[in-house]
Amino acid sequence: MSVIDNKPRLRWACRRGMLELDVLFMPFVDEAYEQLSEKDKLIFERLLTCQDPELFAWFMGHEKCEDQELNYMVKTILSRVKI
Repeated sequence: MSVIDNKPRLRWACRRGMLELDVLFMPFVDEAYEQLSEKDKLIFERLLTCQDPELFAWFMGHEKCEDQELNYMVKTILSRVKI
């Protein structure tokens, strides 16, 4: 079962110190989070525990996340970004 069990708490957890991350996480939570499987929700919540510099490097393609599940979630989020 998802650790963060309500949307306001999840949205609060998505607030980051970097605007670049906020613009990725907030729309994802609003538009896609509820359609995720329970497993993917837990992976997303684990992603939120990572440090901003790590997240920034992964999302901007400067580094590859070595954790396969987190890397999958990064790709999932990026696939939903409208360029």
